[in-house]
Parts: sequence; structure tokens; C-alpha cells
Amino acid sequence: MAEPSYYQLLGVEKNADDKAIKSAYRRLAKQYHPDRNPGDAGAERRFKQINEAYEVLKNEQSRAAYDALGHAAFKAHGAAGAGGAGAGMGGAGFASMSDIFGNLFDDIMGGQARRRDARRRGEDLRYDMPISLEDAYSGRRAEIPVTTPVACEACSGSGAAPGTRPSACPACGGAGRLRTSQGFFTVERPCPQCQGRGERIETPCPQCGGNRRVRKQRRISVDIPAGIEDGTRIRLTGEGAPAPAGGGGNGDLYIFISVRPHALFQRQGADLFCQVPVSMTTAALGGDVEIPSLSGQRLKIKIPEGCQNGRRFRLRAKGMPVLQSREHGDLYVEVGVETPVRLSKRQKQLLADFEAESGAATSPQTHGFFDRVKGFFDGLRD
Repeated sequence: MAEPSYYQLLGVEKNADDKAIKSAYRRLAKQYHPDRNPGDAGAERRFKQINEAYEVLKNEQSRAAYDALGHAAFKAHGAAGAGGAGAGMGGAGFASMSDIFGNLFDDIMGGQARRRDARRRGEDLRYDMPISLEDAYSGRRAEIPVTTPVACEACSGSGAAPGTRPSACPACGGAGRLRTSQGFFTVERPCPQCQGRGERIETPCPQCGGNRRVRKQRRISVDIPAGIEDGTRIRLTGEGAPAPAGGGGNGDLYIFISVRPHALFQRQGADLFCQVPVSMTTAALGGDVEIPSLSGQRLKIKIPEGCQNGRRFRLRAKGMPVLQSREHGDLYVEVGVETPVRLSKRQKQLLADFEAESGAATSPQTHGFFDRVKGFFDGLRD
């Protein structure tokens, strides 16, 4: 009769997660615990089987070994005689088993990772680039300095001094890896003497010290598109750090754009906002106000008679360009009426005369407000 699998003993599917396995174990362990079943040899045997199954399946490495080889993985290393898998699971026997399979699967799974690492691409790099709002408006090409590790020119990336060359590592014979046997398993690991390179540098290059690479600054051109926004990230493929020896290509360079505050304009998306102060007389009598634009044009706004503070004018398509589009946002100009200061005696007298001749028709908002205030207090008295 076939021996039940550890998953069958715990009553879980083979793809069950750690939480499901732990829950099943606790339920069954409580059910078959010897304290709850005194004198029941069958319950005691089942309790031991449940514990044995859980000890294997709760550990990622031993579970992987069990999934690959089944019970044979543990019986082969169990205690001699009739103990079999059970003996192998208990005490120091299981600890050593864990070490064996830890080493085995570290080399099986980790070896694959190391082989992937050997082909891994170079590191990605970051460059923070502040630009002006004018640059964001029109776009431009810029050159930026980037420092990256590059192959040493003096030794052509070999790490050995000019006129010499690396020799094969005597420990691994140039293979870069060592094999050892543990039972019927063969474990392969990187050579500790050459760190997996398979070669030894007896006379290091004085330029790079045997590291094969040196840090070097180079200049890279980058196109800043018109309409780019603050916080935008530009990716330059392959402009990052070079891959290690035998790697899979250079990393990427990520340029993070920050747009500096502007003295005249504030930006919201593709729209621009500008506050323009006008004198009290211009606001009262009307007139023209000239303002600049990011395109270099001089824009003229006609201020109507009696213009109030905070009035906003909209200039269509005079804002920022929309990224990767022919459209533009709008420019909003807000009027700020400036109250005159440092008046001369004559100016004060003229304003007093003006006030004396003014009435509700001249300042309708002021008179309207105080009429409402008077009505409010009259209502309180009533």
C-alpha cells in the first residue's frame, strides 16, 4: 500500500499556503494528541505522522525537497535501521537534514539566481535636473554630467597590469565553481578564492587596482520636451551603469525634472496665472496694461473704467504648451488695484474733495454694503 503523502496526512492541497498548512496541523494535532487519546496506539501513530509532515512542510527548503523527491529525499538520510523517515525528522538528525537540503536548494535555486545575476544588467542611475519655466515652455536640449563605472582603459577591463594577464584560479581550475558531494547529492558553489570569476590576478592594474572598472564622468545629451511638468521622469535607455563582466547590458538613466518657481507666473497644469498691479486712477479711469509672456510676446490688456480689485482676464492659448500636443493652456491675469501711499498734502486734499463729491453712484458696493449693515442693526432693535 502506497504511503500517504504529507499533504494527505494534513488534509491540504499541494498548493496550500503556509497559513492553511499551519491551521490544518493545529486542528489535527489537537484531535490526535496522546493526552486526549490515552492508550490509543493508532492515535499516537497518527499524531507522530502529523508532526512529521508538518516539520517538513512548514519549512520552505525542506518542502521544496519533498516536492521534488517525495519521501525518498528524507529516507535516504534518515537514521539507520527501521527509523526511516521518522528517525530522520527528529532531534539532531532533522537539523542536519535541514542543513543538507538548505545547502542543496541554496545551490539549486540560488545557483540559478547567481547565473541570472551573472547576466544581470547594470545599475539604473538617477539625475535630478532643475529647469526654468521658460525651458519648460519652449523645451531645449541639455547636456548633463553623469559619473558611472566604466571598463578600465589601462588594462582593457582585465584587472591585470599592462603586459600581464589573469591566470586560471588554481582552486577551481578556471571553472569559477567548486563541487562537493553530500550523500548522493552533488553541491556546486562559487569558488571562494576567485569569487566565481575563474581567474586570479597576480599583478593588479595600478589604474583600477584589479577592480577592472574605474569611475568616469561623461556628458549625455537629453531633450527636454516643451510643456514638461514638474516631477516628470525622463528615461534614457542604456545610459546607466554598465553591466558587470558577462552581464546583460547597461542600466538606464532616469532624469527627474523639477521646474523652478517663476518671478511672474504661477503654473497649474497647462494654465498660467499672473497678478498685475494697477494704480487706483487706472482702475477708475481705464487704460492699457502691458505684460510679458513666456513666448517673448508683449501682451496688452485693456482695463475698463471702474475695474475692481481681483478682476480676472483670460487670454486664450497664451499659457503653457500641452505635452506632445499642439494645444496651449490659457493665461489668466488678475488685477490688483493698488492703494496710493506716501501722499503729499495736496494729494490728500484732492482725495478729500473727491470723497466729498462722491456718493452711492460712485461707490455702489460700499454704499450697498453699509445699507445692509444698517438694516441688520435695525432688525436687531425691532
